Amino acid sequence: MDKKNAMRAGAVAAGTTLMMLLMSSPALALIRDDGDDPGPGLSVIDTVGLYVVAPIVLFLVIAGLVMVLDKSKKQV
Repeated sequence: MDKKNAMRAGAVAAGTTLMMLLMSSPALALIRDDGDDPGPGLSVIDTVGLYVVAPIVLFLVIAGLVMVLDKSKKQV
């Protein structure tokens, strides 16, 4: 019974992923709309900083604040 549930969950996950990929229509992004005014692109360093370094720094800041402001009693 456990194997059957795992197969069902895998099929649902695969079907959902496939439907999301089919419905995203990336080819429509090639057609420019009226009034479309894209800005300048990001460099590699800007992209890595924005999507890799910034989330890691934000996570570390939040984790540090949680550790510093922890009000629970320490068990020694």
